[in-house]
Amino acid sequence: MGYPRKLTRRFRAFDNFAISFTIINIISGIFSSFGFGMGAGGPRILIFGWIGVSVMVLFVGASMAEIASAYPTSGALYFSAGKLAKRHRGAWSWYTGWLNFVGQVGGTAATGFAAATFIQAFIGLQWSTYEVTAQKTVAITAVILLLQALANTYTVHLVAILNRISVWWLLIGMVVIVTALVVVPTHHQPASFATHFVNNTGFTNGVYGAMLGLLVTSWTFTGFDGSFHMSEETVKATVNAPRGIMRAIAYSALTGLILMLALVFAIHDYDKTASASAPPVQILIDALGLGAAKLLLLIVIGAMLFCGLANMTSNTRQIFAFSRDGAMPGSRLWHSVSLRTRTPVKAVWLAAACPLVLVLPGWWSHTAFTAVVSVNVVGLFLAYGVPIFLRLRLDDFQPGPWNLGRYGKLVAAIAVAWIVLSNVLFMLPQASPVTVTSFNYAPVALAVVLFIATVWWFATARRRFQGPVSYGSPDEVAAMDLI
Repeated sequence: MGYPRKLTRRFRAFDNFAISFTIINIISGIFSSFGFGMGAGGPRILIFGWIGVSVMVLFVGASMAEIASAYPTSGALYFSAGKLAKRHRGAWSWYTGWLNFVGQVGGTAATGFAAATFIQAFIGLQWSTYEVTAQKTVAITAVILLLQALANTYTVHLVAILNRISVWWLLIGMVVIVTALVVVPTHHQPASFATHFVNNTGFTNGVYGAMLGLLVTSWTFTGFDGSFHMSEETVKATVNAPRGIMRAIAYSALTGLILMLALVFAIHDYDKTASASAPPVQILIDALGLGAAKLLLLIVIGAMLFCGLANMTSNTRQIFAFSRDGAMPGSRLWHSVSLRTRTPVKAVWLAAACPLVLVLPGWWSHTAFTAVVSVNVVGLFLAYGVPIFLRLRLDDFQPGPWNLGRYGKLVAAIAVAWIVLSNVLFMLPQASPVTVTSFNYAPVALAVVLFIATVWWFATARRRFQGPVSYGSPDEVAAMDLI
């Protein structure tokens, strides 16, 4: 791809799959956004919305996987956008990179914020005198980001081991939670409960409220570009990276549906559960009792911490690659690699600091979590959509070993249509009446980033950034390799 090799290839096929599976993280995604879905569509959207969105995400993943096979680099989306564009390659690459950056920052922030929320829920169950506050949630999020940054500072081998552990934590944890919710309770909701519809968003239009509920599944299915970003550290990346993307989405879709069904049918008192500070926790308490609920809550918290760790790893590699091509402030700093750990340590700490800035509004806003989630979903899926759209326009696309053959353009067209529809939806208001505390600031955050990127582009970047940089011919690049 034109770059000297600085990162160690220690990710095997399972490791590459593991990072995307961990970032998607069905336990973290479902538990953190389940309460929002109870008010935005209820069981009908939680269940059937999961199925529908999962199918659409498979189209997005398949198109991305085909591109990943052709351009297996850490730059991933922005690199492939620069290569697939017919004209203005630098601009396409520039904006894709910044969308990818803000989306990944949103993912790390939202996962850390969710973990902090559930940690407080656990502490509240353990010590009844503990007072849960928004300020404590932000503070705990800061501690989580610090610990995840420390873990990412060490070797790629350590991160790979933790991701392998996370896969089994997720799978075994899901089986334990589902089994407990199916076997222990004496009462379950009837099959007809799956079609129960609820709209507590404040909007009178039920269709709009239901569409907002799709955010639950869309938020869960983000971050599968992690396999793409880890390409330079994956053996046989032209095959293993695309397979990692598709397997992560498919396995998450199936296991997530099972977990979603278990939670929905275990609901005891819908109104009481929906009004709880953490609805999934209330489901566990009502169905299993306080002691068992606390034990299962530890599984959930562990899954969220693993998810945040993998998110930060992927974010770090995107920062490293984008800086390598001189597209970020202080690029020389962020793409440096530690000779001892062979990891981009400085990029790690930038990937920890930016999410903290994004969660600070949680100090006063009760809709901060859904806003950060929207930043994550909108930023990432727009970044996913750009190279897929460019591949759709290209008649002479050169596929890699893993490809969709003659169905490539059809799959890409469906993927782009879904991305456009979902991103427009998630930038709209998510609660009514719209006030200072309920305002969805995701469009503002996205607009600020795009404004800065645009000003910077026209001021200086367009004259010096022409897209992904080539360091020479294959032989010349090989001579530069440090490994």
